Amino acid sequence: MIKNIRLLCALALFSFGQHQANAQSDGDLAKATQNPLAAMYSLPFQNNTTFDNEPHGRAQNILNIQPVIPVGIGSKVNLISRIIIPIITQPSSTEDKSSTGVGDIVYTAWLSPTKKTKITWGVGPVLQIPTSSEANEFGSREFGIGPSLVVLTTIDKWVTGFVTNNIKTFGDVSENKFLFQYFVNYNLANAWYLVTAPIMTANWNGAEGQKWVIPVGAGAGKVIRIGKQPINLSAHLYYNVEKPDGVGDLQTRFQIQFLFPKKPKPE
Repeated sequence: MIKNIRLLCALALFSFGQHQANAQSDGDLAKATQNPLAAMYSLPFQNNTTFDNEPHGRAQNILNIQPVIPVGIGSKVNLISRIIIPIITQPSSTEDKSSTGVGDIVYTAWLSPTKKTKITWGVGPVLQIPTSSEANEFGSREFGIGPSLVVLTTIDKWVTGFVTNNIKTFGDVSENKFLFQYFVNYNLANAWYLVTAPIMTANWNGAEGQKWVIPVGAGAGKVIRIGKQPINLSAHLYYNVEKPDGVGDLQTRFQIQFLFPKKPKPE
């Protein structure tokens, strides 16, 4: 009996130790998902919905499929490639219906030093690739290019920083659009975290008072495992304090991100 009790205690301690190791590993993964420059392959599916758009009060939905592919450039620099493929459900401005299609793909390539410092940064070009299903409705179908920058820092349980870019197109449709996303993450126990990461955009060609979309809000997330596969889940709610006429007030964002924590091999 005593041997059996000892065996059960040993198994319990081993199981607890394994749980703690997984929790620690998942906590590290949660922090890595909050770093756009993390040298980790991932496949996020991010769904953004803006409700009650005028004139018919319908929702606009954008599902962004955005694989992240890191490649080591020697031993001192990583190239972090992020591809955003938008699947857009757009409400009609003339009829009480919506249509769905593919938008213009956005490709960003950040060069980031591998040396660990207090401030992590990456810089590189952002490209708009004309892939939209229909011009004007789902995108401009114009090639665009511009600069992009990421800056962040990690302090204890906090991960904070920003991503920004500006794309200017060259063609029949002239676009000049700006994006700025700051993010503040606070990491909790068991791979949970709290986050605010609103995506602010500006159309520099828009009329006065019609240029900006500025949301405020927050969300929460957690890294889970299905079998051995780590997955990052998050949900957000935002309110547009500044927006063009016709755009709805409320936004939701839901994301499922498949994680593949393997270091990239140098070229």
